[in-house]
Amino acid sequence: MAVSTSRRSHRAVDQHGQVLDVFVSRRRDAAAATWFFAKALRDHGEPLEIVTDKSPTLAAAVADLVPDAEHCIDQYANSRIECDHGRLKARLRPMRGLKTDRTAYVVIRGHALVQNIRRGHYQFDNDTDPTTWLEAAFTEFHSTLTH
Repeated sequence: MAVSTSRRSHRAVDQHGQVLDVFVSRRRDAAAATWFFAKALRDHGEPLEIVTDKSPTLAAAVADLVPDAEHCIDQYANSRIECDHGRLKARLRPMRGLKTDRTAYVVIRGHALVQNIRRGHYQFDNDTDPTTWLEAAFTEFHSTLTH
C-alpha cells in the first residue's frame, strides 16, 4: 500500500496502482493521517509493505498502527502515487484549485474512480453490460458520496 499526502488530502494506492481510498481534511496533521490510515487498514487489510513520502505524520501513523509492516520512504518508491497525483494536479490547475473541502473530496474521488476504470481495476458484476459500465460505476460512486 502506498499512501500520499498533499496539502490536505490523503490517498492510498495498492501495488497495482488502484486508488483504494481518498480523504480530504481541514488540516494535514497527525490526527488526520492516523484517522485516514486506520480507515484504509480497516477497509483493505494490513499490508506487508507501506510506501509513503517522508511526512513525519505518516511515519508516526505507520509506527502506531502497523508496526510489523515494512515502511519504505525511499526517494522514488512512491512514484506510482505521485504519477497519479500529477494527473490530478494537471486537471485542477486550470480550475485554480477547489473552493471547499466537499468539492475537493468529490473531484478527487471522481478522478480516482475514472483512473481506476481506465486502468481496468474496477470490478463489475458478470451480468453488467459492458456498454453500461461507466453508468454503473458512477451510480456506485454517487452512493458512496451520500453515505
